Amino acid sequence: MHPNLRKRTQVKFSDPAQLEPVDALFLAQPRGQAQHNIEGYTKIGAKIIDLSADFRLRDAADYEKWYSEKHAAPEWLGKFVYGLPELHREDISKAHYISGVGCNATASNLALLPLVQADLIDLSGSVIIEIKVGSSEGGADGNSGSHHAERANVIRTFSAFGHRHTAEVIQEMGIQDISLTMTAVDLVRGVLATAHAKVKAGVITKDLWKAYRAVANQNPFVRVVKEQRGNYRVPEPKILAGSNYADLGFELDESNRHVVSMCAIDNLMKGASGSAVQCMNLMMGWDETLGLEFTGLHPI
Repeated sequence: MHPNLRKRTQVKFSDPAQLEPVDALFLAQPRGQAQHNIEGYTKIGAKIIDLSADFRLRDAADYEKWYSEKHAAPEWLGKFVYGLPELHREDISKAHYISGVGCNATASNLALLPLVQADLIDLSGSVIIEIKVGSSEGGADGNSGSHHAERANVIRTFSAFGHRHTAEVIQEMGIQDISLTMTAVDLVRGVLATAHAKVKAGVITKDLWKAYRAVANQNPFVRVVKEQRGNYRVPEPKILAGSNYADLGFELDESNRHVVSMCAIDNLMKGASGSAVQCMNLMMGWDETLGLEFTGLHPI
């Protein structure tokens, strides 16, 4: 199942029914399973990190709206902390239950974080985020569109708006008038979110530098990428494969206040398992970067 772990681990698959109590339990199941079995899982894991979408939204009505079904354990929604350390580091460090994060929502939230944290966005207009994604976002099972003959060499918009991860961005950024557009590109892993918004009157490029550097200084896995020359002047998912870094970049047209904010991540790391391990480190009181130091490869 994981050939890259040869000679690195002796861990074996076990029947979940035979699990003994553990300090930390990761749930990596299809959506719907955790919410139907959460009471039983709490008897196994003293601390739980659920990577599915079951506990990402705090409001049961929002879950029903975006997932078209009622939540099986609505009383548990308020017990889970949204598992993005850049947004909830202190709460995560004190929590027993952490939700997963949507990969597209992660890239979108981090692209917007400097602008929202510094209160630079003019919310009288819409915020539009174009998200380009690799094939691994489709999950392990795949579908007719994920076959190589259909997926290779494409640039295919598959969700113009209404993607479920939009709910997480609305919840975490507090922006109601926002749309996410999903486009599949010829990558296996990687997400690039490009957010378009208007900054408030009087905001200049110097203000953006201050906001983005502040977020990078506060978070060990966030980097500002805005170079004057070279191939990698802006965030690029390719060089982040296998790493837990999120690269942020921006451009501002001061003549019309249009800001473009970019975030590149590996959807399977910072967009999923990497953030989950980062949350575990915080929950257990360990170094936040433990086990996540891999920097990616270049060239690849």
